[in-house]
Amino acid sequence: MKKLIILTLLSIWGATFVIAQPINKPTLEKTLEEAKKLEEARDYIQALEWYEKAYDESEDRALLYPIAMLSIKVRDYRKAERRLRSILRKDEGLYADAKYWYGKMLKMNGKYDEAILELQDFIIETSEPKLKKRAQLELLGAEMGKEMPPATTVEIEHAGKNVNDKQGQYSPVLVGNDKMYYTGFDTDDLIVIDEEADEYHAKIYQVTKSDRGWDKPSALDQKINRTEFHNSNVYVTPDGSRMFFTRSLLLGNDVEKSMIMMSEGGGGSWSGAEEVAGVNGDYITKHPAVGELFAREVLFFVSNMDGGEGGFDIYYATRNPDGTYADPVNLGPTINTPADEETPFYRDGTLYFSTEGYPTLGGYDVFYSTWDGTKWSQPANMGKGFNSSVDDLYFSLDEEGYRGVLVSNREGTRSVGSRTCCNDIFQFEIAKITADIVVGTFTDEKKPLMGASVTLVELDANDPYSQSNEKGNVFNFPLGIERTYKIVANHPAYFPDSTEITTADLVESKSFEHRFYLKKMPPPPPPEPEFDTIYS
Repeated sequence: MKKLIILTLLSIWGATFVIAQPINKPTLEKTLEEAKKLEEARDYIQALEWYEKAYDESEDRALLYPIAMLSIKVRDYRKAERRLRSILRKDEGLYADAKYWYGKMLKMNGKYDEAILELQDFIIETSEPKLKKRAQLELLGAEMGKEMPPATTVEIEHAGKNVNDKQGQYSPVLVGNDKMYYTGFDTDDLIVIDEEADEYHAKIYQVTKSDRGWDKPSALDQKINRTEFHNSNVYVTPDGSRMFFTRSLLLGNDVEKSMIMMSEGGGGSWSGAEEVAGVNGDYITKHPAVGELFAREVLFFVSNMDGGEGGFDIYYATRNPDGTYADPVNLGPTINTPADEETPFYRDGTLYFSTEGYPTLGGYDVFYSTWDGTKWSQPANMGKGFNSSVDDLYFSLDEEGYRGVLVSNREGTRSVGSRTCCNDIFQFEIAKITADIVVGTFTDEKKPLMGASVTLVELDANDPYSQSNEKGNVFNFPLGIERTYKIVANHPAYFPDSTEITTADLVESKSFEHRFYLKKMPPPPPPEPEFDTIYS
């Protein structure tokens, strides 16, 4: 028997598939029975197909709601919007949350003005506290999406057809300047397999970059890509010596079981992977990423274990000297929300992750939070460019911190299904923000003043840097970012003057200018005359 499978991103945090069967021409009753059976089995794409067939035959408006909800699950946001609009025209009173989902779909399709109106109406009308709270988050996100200016310091582009097929890609991570690991299928086609075949599982690939872009990827061997599991959510340490990833089993389109694995090696060879001791349990673990807390190496990961804030939360486990890990610790309510937190990535004291638990521009947005040694800062949205009106996840940076990758189902994604069903890898480059200052010294009559000296002092570091100029009146200093300086001008014949300048909160490179107009010192009084006095 042959099966048809389509990789989608119904469950963003693990490879997800559809096992489709040909639709003959059963009775309407049989069609509905099959649709419900497939939905219960979490085979959402096929369930949607059978519900659509039943609706086409019967025009039963009661089928519009399950069609809309399944369209959301398979991330066909445009179809969901159309179906929900039809429901609201005639059947609004039958579904307490239809207007909420309609407003959310409008937001995710970039229609912020319309979304704001619908969500405002829903908030006024609903008597459901949880739905009202969710709608308020969506409203704040729509207002943010409408008002937020476009990105000016980041350039994002599609990573190309060599790495992006129409089936969807996940968890890209850069190693060095020219290598990337990621999860995918490496095919543009619907995959038709025999029951005995083993090529339908998600695999981890590696790919190198040349002057022409990303080359053709190659799958890692069976030490990593075990055929009885879906192998995904890959993370490689910056030195390239350790690989963490997940091995998962699915129930329909949902992850039923997932555990974190680790392999050592790098280069052209990886050792057989072993389960990470101390992290896995009778719950789902996924999205591993190495970081540092309290001067110790830790492993960040995502889990739905009991005791969290709700849904999937981000945890960390401290690495012991023997390579095992201490008990997992929840990052707490500053980071985790009642919604799902996903795809953590840590670099230099900053944790990046995606969530719908805060106001977002679309669905999942990328946020960041900084660690001050004792606590996390309130998460902040990374803004447009990094985030879109749909789903943006798996943010990661290279070692220098100016290049990175993420996955998204935004405009430009190649897709085997609806326009937004599948994720592609996008690469970005952040503009390097630089600052300097040019200082001029003048008399109070606005004439150039030669022979002055100017001292630059970083206030936090109290480290002075001085320049003197006997032949001119211009001084140039490079400035650090996120720093405050005191600048002092001196001249032997003039009163000194000073000013302060800060480079905090710069969003683009800037050259500062400052002119000192020094006041001339009065000439010293003449010396007292000396007299010889002869008394007689």
